[in-house]
Amino acid sequence: MLKRLFRRIIITCLILGALGAAAVVLINVHIITSTKDQVTILQKAAEFGEADCILVLGAGVRADGTPSHMLEDRLKTGVALFQNNAAPKMLMSGDHGRTDYNEVAVMKDFAVTAGIDSSDIFMDHAGFSTYESLYRARDVFQAEHVIIVSQGYHLYRALYIANSLGLDAVGVSADLRTYAGQSMRDIREVAARTKDFFMCIFHPKPTYLGDAIPVSGNGDLTND
Repeated sequence: MLKRLFRRIIITCLILGALGAAAVVLINVHIITSTKDQVTILQKAAEFGEADCILVLGAGVRADGTPSHMLEDRLKTGVALFQNNAAPKMLMSGDHGRTDYNEVAVMKDFAVTAGIDSSDIFMDHAGFSTYESLYRARDVFQAEHVIIVSQGYHLYRALYIANSLGLDAVGVSADLRTYAGQSMRDIREVAARTKDFFMCIFHPKPTYLGDAIPVSGNGDLTND
């Protein structure tokens, strides 16, 4: 009797595990296939139309205040898009949740050093996740048409979130080199896509919202 019950429990767990794994695979396939046509190249991004801004998604900053390789390549790509007249403004969205860690200041400094006017660069200090960055781009910065810059593996999820929030978006890949540890990032991205799939169903509010700061205005209003 106990042996039979134990066998049923094991079989049920195996079935539930298989169904869960299948759901994760299907969600990831859906997110990639539904957004892959929105990924374009830098040279064609200006054909997108009247983009409100180039949204550069944050990534790690080193202890010495320099951008990680991934972030540096996102910034180089974003600056190149701006210089190619793809959009009139840039929106740097990243983590500034602590006084001793400020992704967006590093991001803006990089663009200013590259010759972009400070007033054309907005900083989203509360872009703590991809979902929150897109939500705040819409509700705080009043963007409707955005060019999203990130590495290719990440763009599918960012574009899927943008679509779910009603944003008109295209993505430009910032894969300018090979990145150490990418295999682990790819694995984590499977879980992140699954999580954000459900976020896009329920649309929870981000950690912070606040007053509107239209991206059509002066980016210096967002300075520290």
